Amino acid sequence: MEYIELRNGVRMPLEGFGVYQVPEAEVCKRAVLDAIDSGYRLIDTAAAYFNEEAVGKAIKESGVPRSELFITTKLWIQDAGYENAKKAFQVSIDKLGLDYIDLYLIHQPFNDYYGSWRAMEDLYKKGKIRAIGVCNFYPDRLTDLAMNSEIAPMVNQVEIHPFFQQTAAIENMKALGIQAEAWGPMAEGKHGIFTHPVLTGIGKKYGKTPAQVALRWNIQRGVVVIPKSVHRERMEENISIWDFSLSDDDMAEISKLDIGHSEIIDHSSAETAKWLNGWHIHD
Repeated sequence: MEYIELRNGVRMPLEGFGVYQVPEAEVCKRAVLDAIDSGYRLIDTAAAYFNEEAVGKAIKESGVPRSELFITTKLWIQDAGYENAKKAFQVSIDKLGLDYIDLYLIHQPFNDYYGSWRAMEDLYKKGKIRAIGVCNFYPDRLTDLAMNSEIAPMVNQVEIHPFFQQTAAIENMKALGIQAEAWGPMAEGKHGIFTHPVLTGIGKKYGKTPAQVALRWNIQRGVVVIPKSVHRERMEENISIWDFSLSDDDMAEISKLDIGHSEIIDHSSAETAKWLNGWHIHD
């Protein structure tokens, strides 16, 4: 496993394990235990995933020292605002059974995220969070937040894969000193990514699968990846990307796959804002 260093000196694994859409407690706990046993040290969850408690139990049962793990969770829209964010953070950290969070992210760029950010800055200064960041912030909102905060975001987790490469957005993050992290690095299976002829052809040269090529491509762009699977053999496949490197020609070939927009979700649309603001994780 290789690591990158965030702007504040915190070391973050370049590959982690995501638990989105794994709400069933025992399945989630087993998956996280298998992931940790397979070598993953970054675990990515969120309040909106309804599995923080299962992740916390797996962390405790894993036997791996807390200092070796990098745990991420996220603040949901309805918990936005200064006081609400502090309360929601405490709920998350209690469910995880931890004393601190390695990375706390604003999950969506909606509601009072400025109030949330002030709360996160306070928690960061108190040592309750080692790094703070955001998710799904497009370049305009990310730049605005970075320019109008005491502490700029350290990470922005966005959709990045061979079919939506976000090259300009990543360059903007680099200019702001913000680390890019990819959710959906497998494009949620779209475009036949697991059998795509370009990725398959490149993989054959190295004895690797299209999925491994897609992950390696992001890594070589300096982007953190968090693939998800509940199958141990797939977890092991996904983490076996550190023994080969793609050539410049390979990278250039993959760059041609970019369609320039998301086919999963558009955070700049009014419909997305309405839908996500209406998605309540508390009764």
